[in-house]
Amino acid sequence: MYKIVYMGTPEFSVKPLKALIASPNYEVKAVVTQPDRPVGRKHKLTPSPVKSVALAHDIQVFQPEKISKDDTVLHFINDEAIDLIITAAFGQFLPERLLEAPQYGAINVHASLLPKYRGGAPVHYAIWNGDDETGITLIKLVKKMDAGDMLAQAGIPIEADDTVETMFEKLSTLGRDVLMANLDAYLQGNITPIPQNEAEVIISPNITREQERINWDESAQRIHNQIRAFNSWPVAYTTIEDVRYKVWASEVVPSATTQAAPGTIIKIAKKPATLQVACGDGTVLALTEIQPAGKKRMAIAGFINGGSGNLEEGKQFDSNEG
Repeated sequence: MYKIVYMGTPEFSVKPLKALIASPNYEVKAVVTQPDRPVGRKHKLTPSPVKSVALAHDIQVFQPEKISKDDTVLHFINDEAIDLIITAAFGQFLPERLLEAPQYGAINVHASLLPKYRGGAPVHYAIWNGDDETGITLIKLVKKMDAGDMLAQAGIPIEADDTVETMFEKLSTLGRDVLMANLDAYLQGNITPIPQNEAEVIISPNITREQERINWDESAQRIHNQIRAFNSWPVAYTTIEDVRYKVWASEVVPSATTQAAPGTIIKIAKKPATLQVACGDGTVLALTEIQPAGKKRMAIAGFINGGSGNLEEGKQFDSNEG
């Protein structure tokens, strides 16, 4: 039985962990995850999904604020003669001394078709850029971000109605399957690692606060992709007259064109309920689910029927730079 230290944090990391726990071939000796964080309006300190699974199975948990400055996990790996580290969206860089400590090193379940989308937000960028496909790549971990040799890879379509939330759910399942289908072969030396083509590398850095804001000069399709890519985190937003609106869902209005300036509200109607906004290149986007500041998210019909606040035809959402 191979002894594993598993490192992961969000819901994406849960299915691979559960599969390892259920397998008779592996023993998850410890889980390393991010420290508990405040969640919600009441800022309740909440464990990560991975920690919750570990505790439910009486697995030891480590939560270093900075693993690069804390050798507790390293000492555990050496003391327990850990065979392998497996990471999946852990959220921190691992120092070389940690990568080299287990007999079989460290491998990562990465949510993209490497070398495309190295970095912390590969699923967001795949949807935002309008890709037809994304996937999972199992790689050897090295000091450079997501640059290790590839051990296995599998793709999955991005459907027109997929959001980052739905894609993470699909990729969690795929990540579990790719890991479990190839782990024995890796440990037994039956996989030939494939170096990544550096000429094809695309970086997907963490989403910034500036990127969350909708730029109405973009085309309706590009903005629609952004809204999908940020649902349910971090959620795209726009402002008008200093009032902030999160935009959870939208639809490109087919064949519609407008001469109005980008960001202008060109139509608000109750039957059928619609709120349409001019975008770049004369394209038109219908906002279908929004959340005014301090209120709950709501379908556009409920928003309009309840009174559309300061949104009126002819008014203009603020520019991306505003």
